[in-house]
Amino acid sequence: MQTDHPPLPEGFPLEGYRIERQLSQGGFSIVYLACDEDGRHVAIKEYLPAGLARRGADAAGVTVDDEHQAAFNSGLKCFFEEGRILAGIDHPNVVHVKNFFRANGTAYLVMRYERGSTLKEHVRRLTEGGAPVGEEFLRNVFARVLSGLREVHTHKLLHLDIKPANIYVRNDGHPVLLDFGAARLGLGPGAGTHAVLTPGFAAPEQQGSGEPLGPWTDIYSVGASLYDCLAGTAPQPADLRLLRDELEPAQQRWGKRYSPQLLELIDWCLKLPVDQRPQSVFALQKVLSGEQLDLVDPSWFDVPPAPPKGE
Repeated sequence: MQTDHPPLPEGFPLEGYRIERQLSQGGFSIVYLACDEDGRHVAIKEYLPAGLARRGADAAGVTVDDEHQAAFNSGLKCFFEEGRILAGIDHPNVVHVKNFFRANGTAYLVMRYERGSTLKEHVRRLTEGGAPVGEEFLRNVFARVLSGLREVHTHKLLHLDIKPANIYVRNDGHPVLLDFGAARLGLGPGAGTHAVLTPGFAAPEQQGSGEPLGPWTDIYSVGASLYDCLAGTAPQPADLRLLRDELEPAQQRWGKRYSPQLLELIDWCLKLPVDQRPQSVFALQKVLSGEQLDLVDPSWFDVPPAPPKGE
């Protein structure tokens, strides 16, 4: 635990909620288990970026030095916008934001509390005895993840940090897409890249390849997540693949264990050039469900990037 980022203490009152304990901590936030005024459990995410803000062990307020204030405020604005967008999404496979507010010099998102485990933990338990993870299980989980992701893209929001640790499998077996801390709105020229990324799951365009971000960026991460479920480890990071691609294709590595269709889908998602990947979640859904891919009228968010002039 970083000494300048202690969590809010047990029993701390926060805008009508009561903190019970810390659930997790990342580079940009702390997530707590809390109770609302009716005693119902919720998860509360606190914006607390490492390197930009700090909190003393004996205080609740967040302190930001003048030199970091602009960066902190920019991140805070994105955090609040994330809350606003997610509050408008009510999908069974996307974490639901119930409330968001400012307090203690920072901001908080109140989310529905889900009981279960991450997909990473779930797959580890399934394969403890050395047995491979079942294809039917993967198809069921990722079909629902893609349904939620398609809804996210419909709101012109990119997740940008999809990985098995950010897919939560409820006790009823249904997955929920979590942690939109790296999320970015839109696909305009100013979108650029985001500092938050996870090696192995982040697409090359998130690491300076120069190609635009889009639905295909999240789709790369979906392919990497599927690869991780089969291998037990993340694929070779995209920035290293750009220098020397040593990633063994899924079709070659697991050709005798899983259906060609599933393995082809993984390799398709993990193509390095953005225009060689599926351009929309809809395209992935059709393949995962066993349908043949055909051309459809793309939505605004499904339009692939235009090739450079002269090609």
